[in-house]
Amino acid sequence: MKPELQRRVQRYGWDKAALYYESAWKQQLKPAHDRMLELANLQRGEKVLETACGTGLVVFRAAPPVAPDGEVMGTDISDTMVQTATETAKQLDIRNVRFKQMDAEQLKFEDATFDAALSGLGLMYMPDPVRALQEKYRVLKPGGRVAVAIWGERKKCGWSEIFPIVDKRVASDVCPMFFQQGTGNTLNMSLEQAGFANITTERFDTTLRFDSDEHIITAAFSGGPVALAYDKFDEQTKEEAHAEYLESVAAYRNGSAYDIPGEFVVAVGYKQ
Repeated sequence: MKPELQRRVQRYGWDKAALYYESAWKQQLKPAHDRMLELANLQRGEKVLETACGTGLVVFRAAPPVAPDGEVMGTDISDTMVQTATETAKQLDIRNVRFKQMDAEQLKFEDATFDAALSGLGLMYMPDPVRALQEKYRVLKPGGRVAVAIWGERKKCGWSEIFPIVDKRVASDVCPMFFQQGTGNTLNMSLEQAGFANITTERFDTTLRFDSDEHIITAAFSGGPVALAYDKFDEQTKEEAHAEYLESVAAYRNGSAYDIPGEFVVAVGYKQ
C-alpha cells in the first residue's frame, strides 16, 4: 500500500473507531502507558508532545506532572479523535492541554520546541516509523527525550488474528507492518536511526481482560485499526467474522470473560 493511501486509511479508520476506542481499550493499554510515562519522567514546567494521541488517554495523564506552567500538546491524524479529546478537556476543565489534527511524519512545529515527546501505542500505524521518530527528534530541545510504547511480537499477542480475519473479507492491508517495530531489536534500531542516544528498551508481558463477547468484539472490530474495513461488512459478514474471531481467542476464555496474552515494548531515548 502506498504511504499516502495508508495515511488516508488510518485517518478515516480512526474517525470510525473514536466512539469506541476509549471504553474498549483504556484499561488494556494502561500497563504500557504507565511504564512509558515512568520512563518519560515528566517535570513541572515542561512542554510535552504526544503524537497519535487518540482520545487523549496519555495527554490527560501527562498534564498534572507538568502543571501549572507546563503544557501538553496532543496531535492525531484523525479529526474525530482530536475533536473528542478537545471536548473532554473542556468538560474536565483541564487547561494545560491542547489538541491539533496533524500527521506525525510531518509535524507543524518549529525545531527544538518540546522538552519531551511521547508515543503511546501509535508508532505501529505510521507508514514510515523512522520518519515519525526523526520528526520527534527535530522538535525536541537538546537534551530532550522521547518515550515510546508499542505492541511486541505477533506470536505473543493473542488477539492478532483480527488482521487476517478482516483482510480476507475486504482487501484493506490495514496495518501490513503492525508488528515490525515490536520484533527483535527493531524499535531500538529505529530510535538510533532517528538520531536518539542513551536508549533504554524494555519488553514485558501483559494480560488483556475483556469482560464479555460483546466487549472483545467491539474492541477488535469497532474500536481499533480495522474499523474502516469493518464498516464495509454487511450483517452476515460481520456475524461470520465475529464467530471466527471468537474461535481464535477461545483458548483464553475465562468464564464469560477473556484473559488474552499480549506483549508491550517501551523505550526512552535522548537528543544530544
